[in-house]
Amino acid sequence: MQLNYVASKMGIELLNPSLKDWEKRDVTWGYSSDLLSFVIAEARSGYLWITKQVHINIVAVASLNDLSGIVVSGKKPDAEVLEKATGENIPIFYSHDSVFETAGKLYRLMTENAGQKQ
Repeated sequence: MQLNYVASKMGIELLNPSLKDWEKRDVTWGYSSDLLSFVIAEARSGYLWITKQVHINIVAVASLNDLSGIVVSGKKPDAEVLEKATGENIPIFYSHDSVFETAGKLYRLMTENAGQKQ
């Protein structure tokens, strides 16, 4: 499922809009954790990561695992993190919902649209 479709349906806000060509990335599944070591060990390429973490290390983890993007909840990352994410070609989104609600929205979207190409 394409990232722009997922973002639109989930109502999440892209925080680094100067990023190029993010819209057509494929989202294959989601992962939610605030422990970076868990994300490194368990998240796979194409996953959309949901977290409360907003420090610069989230960009490195997303890049390392070739994630489709990061959705943060609670507070927004600062300009330095967004600049680094843009440089690494990692879209960062903000959700006004809790991590639990955001993960639920993604799960529902992914399972309802299983097998459909968006």
